[in-house]
Amino acid sequence: MALTAGKLLAIIGDEDTCTGFLLGGVGELDKHRRPNFLVVDATTTVSEIEDAFTNFSKRDDIAIILINQNVAEMIRHILDNYTAPIPAVLEIPSKNHPYDANKDSILRRAKGMFSADELM
Repeated sequence: MALTAGKLLAIIGDEDTCTGFLLGGVGELDKHRRPNFLVVDATTTVSEIEDAFTNFSKRDDIAIILINQNVAEMIRHILDNYTAPIPAVLEIPSKNHPYDANKDSILRRAKGMFSADELM
């Protein structure tokens, strides 16, 4: 899927994840000089993560929000209630935390849309 012109990825994750995507060229500042990423470390509060997610989800220049799954667990109460199709939210693994499909809010919701017969 190609992104529409002017649509960005947003990243909420650890330093390694954000650095990798920034080196790949996804870093941008909007017209208000707000970045499209948040580096989460030991000093980052849950409130800061919640604010970043809320702000990214309201920006009309962001099409996809990538979030490390271990960070997503910190704001699971928000992700479980997020229903907007755009920006899409994708939970991704980090270097130190493997991906667990059972924790992914969006994947669980998608599985619930289909019966077991349809998935075979």
